[in-house]
Amino acid sequence: MERSHSAQLENLRSKIANMGSYAQKALGLVLQALVEKRLDLFDEVFEIEKKINEWHKQLDEEAVEYLAANGPVARDLRAVVSLVKINTDLERMGDQCVNMAYIGKDSLKKNLDLNIPAVRTMFSIVQEMIEKSLESFIKHDSQIAQKVLMMDDEVDDLKKKVQSDMILEMKKSSEFVDRGLSLILIARNLERFGDHATNICEDVIYTEAGQDVRHGGFV
Repeated sequence: MERSHSAQLENLRSKIANMGSYAQKALGLVLQALVEKRLDLFDEVFEIEKKINEWHKQLDEEAVEYLAANGPVARDLRAVVSLVKINTDLERMGDQCVNMAYIGKDSLKKNLDLNIPAVRTMFSIVQEMIEKSLESFIKHDSQIAQKVLMMDDEVDDLKKKVQSDMILEMKKSSEFVDRGLSLILIARNLERFGDHATNICEDVIYTEAGQDVRHGGFV
């Protein structure tokens, strides 16, 4: 019976990892679409987000069924609670990608260039954050998770830079308003994406080390 419980839990973990790979793919497609100015890639993001939403509901239902059937305690209980929270963060990542896809699609139709260095750097860091957060989850590695937590401040600082730079640009001329607002919104969504990657790592640490590191706690 214990082996069956373990297999069910691993099945849930496998589905979460697969869902995470799709969130990672959606983020990469948004960047590629902006750099290559390809409207068709934004449509792929919308389709991926639909799949993520379906998995989100399915995984929540399966997690509830697991809890009801098995009554896990200690580490297994922490693992299921974390899985439910990670599931929500991955769904929100999909939302962030869709937000950026809508912004990007509208901007490209207006021939606005959103490919600026600070935003490219934000994409690079956030892509590394989602990659490492999934790695920490798959490998049960709280040390990898801890490294991701330290990357979040850099993303926050870049978002502030984009915001301040664009406000200055928009003050110079009204012709920059559309581009400036679009870049500010892209940066905000990237920051939120990074926050969700951080949340995943906090849950990995909670599961593996039994410690709550939210709000400035330490491993």
